Amino acid sequence: MATTADIKNGLCIEFNKDLFVIVDFQHVKPGKGGAFVRTKLKSLTTGKVISNTFNSGVKIDVTRVERRPYQYLYKDDNGYNFMHIETFEQVSIVEELIDSYDLLKEGQNVEIMFHDATERPLSCELPQFIELEVIYTEPGLKGDTATNTLKHATVETGANVDVPLFINIGERIRIDTRNHSYYERVKS
Repeated sequence: MATTADIKNGLCIEFNKDLFVIVDFQHVKPGKGGAFVRTKLKSLTTGKVISNTFNSGVKIDVTRVERRPYQYLYKDDNGYNFMHIETFEQVSIVEELIDSYDLLKEGQNVEIMFHDATERPLSCELPQFIELEVIYTEPGLKGDTATNTLKHATVETGANVDVPLFINIGERIRIDTRNHSYYERVKS
């Protein structure tokens, strides 16, 4: 059993008969009253993010999880299929467990989080930044760069991303998978 002193980002806990990962936390010590920890918890079964406050020193149930490297293969009727990089074991995961599933490209490496006791996949995380090619976007007009204006672009996986006006069809861009935002143009 751990206490609130052990809370850190990425820690997986069992709370209200569900598995949660701590997304953000803040230790608060008010001038009057006892200290407490304000947290944001993401459910590993539903994907919902909730806020919760723990009193300082409260016991929490830490759950052991294991992150394993996998490579995305293909999508079929059963879900998204991945292969373990070292053992070549294959696993199929439903769309709800994958962060930014519309940015998945065949052959891409991901990390799949498994519950240690049940060997059940809990979530699939893409790398923080990925490189994709722009397959469609409206042409940008010369001289239209006075403001920080963005336009819509479709990348090779079919996802839509807002990009600056100077990005054209055929260019490779780096995308932040946490919020589907343009990060930078990839120099070739």
